[in-house]
Amino acid sequence: MDKPVEIAIVGCGSRGRVYSKYALERPDKMKITAIAEPVEYRRKMTGDMFSVDNDKRFDSCEAFIKSGIKVDAVINGTMDQHHYETAKMILNAGIDMLIEKPVCLNKTELMELYNLSIEKDCKVMVCHVLRYAPFYVEIKKRILAGEIGEITSMVTEENVSFHHYSTAFIRGKWGNSDICGSQMMMSKCCHDLDIITWMKNDSQPVYVASLGGLYNFIDKKFPKGAGLKCTVDCEIAEQCEYGAKKMYVDYNKWGYYAREYLDTFEDRDTKECLLWSLGENNPYGKCVWKCDNNVVDHQTVIIEFEDGCTVSHNLLGATAKPERTIHIIGTKGEIYGEMEGKTLYVRKPDMTQPDLYSEEKVTINVDTSGHGGGDARLAEDFIEFIKGGATSISTTDLGDSIYGHLIGFNAHEAMMNKKVVKIERLNNE
Repeated sequence: MDKPVEIAIVGCGSRGRVYSKYALERPDKMKITAIAEPVEYRRKMTGDMFSVDNDKRFDSCEAFIKSGIKVDAVINGTMDQHHYETAKMILNAGIDMLIEKPVCLNKTELMELYNLSIEKDCKVMVCHVLRYAPFYVEIKKRILAGEIGEITSMVTEENVSFHHYSTAFIRGKWGNSDICGSQMMMSKCCHDLDIITWMKNDSQPVYVASLGGLYNFIDKKFPKGAGLKCTVDCEIAEQCEYGAKKMYVDYNKWGYYAREYLDTFEDRDTKECLLWSLGENNPYGKCVWKCDNNVVDHQTVIIEFEDGCTVSHNLLGATAKPERTIHIIGTKGEIYGEMEGKTLYVRKPDMTQPDLYSEEKVTINVDTSGHGGGDARLAEDFIEFIKGGATSISTTDLGDSIYGHLIGFNAHEAMMNKKVVKIERLNNE
């Protein structure tokens, strides 16, 4: 039997640990042999989780690279603003890599990493986990089979629930682009833009336009009776759907985000400690109308491909229901589906039917684990990717990911300047 692939984790946050858990499920396939993480609590927790030797636990990516420890690949789970610098170190060391999306923060960094991966002959796979969700795999298979003919247009939508939006994109890590480096279209919808280019990989995007902004969660919309902190001076906390105690303590919705602030506390997992912190300096205790957030709460992106196909993607923040939808129109039919609804509809013109079209309802076995079951499947595929084995139709190397990123970067420019932007072409095309 082949020995397991030896992996180092750089960045031991939630995403880095999610993909690495495959080593616990299939120790015959994957083994974590080194970690790099600046936060001591996470470094110890992750090291203990995977039984990593103490002399292979590092406080930085730089220290890990300088150690000269040999591994087969790295899982880069650092935050968005650290992807570029850590990826450069890893690639310059000649190590293959799985990197969280977005790969970096701008077009210049993206092309530099792409060219560096070619120069160093390194395999780079991007964590576009939605490609592995059974819902999207089924759609891709039907498109490849020619069931709806050539794609002429597409409409996709991501509805980010009020509890997720307020936690991650107002109070949390991705609320202020000046700090995290990422605009919301890239930090949240990089998956969706990748799905669009995956479905249309027979043609390249050439133009993008976009409109959107931050409408609701701003100072002038501050409700009467609200306070600066939900648990301290807010008179309407019990009625407000964004109340921090209600969200993170009573219902424990995204409570692990709020508890990350408590990594250094021994009693971090207790309700009492979390509630106390929400009244102190924990950023998740702030009123959502009094944060330093500056990313959009709604944005529409329109794309034209070189073959004339047009696509629109809607990002809608603070919706009641979290949901992704997709509607693809082809020359022979159409596919419509709701990911969370576990259902696809394949429709074709048919004059023999009462409604003049036929409809096939397809029920998808949607895994309730991360990203519709995509997380575990991605980790498994990554191991085959590194070994040079047979990979799935969902595998996304860095070259496959570039156009989805370019759509996102250029969409922000288009929105800010209210113009249509031409998308760059790769040098090798």
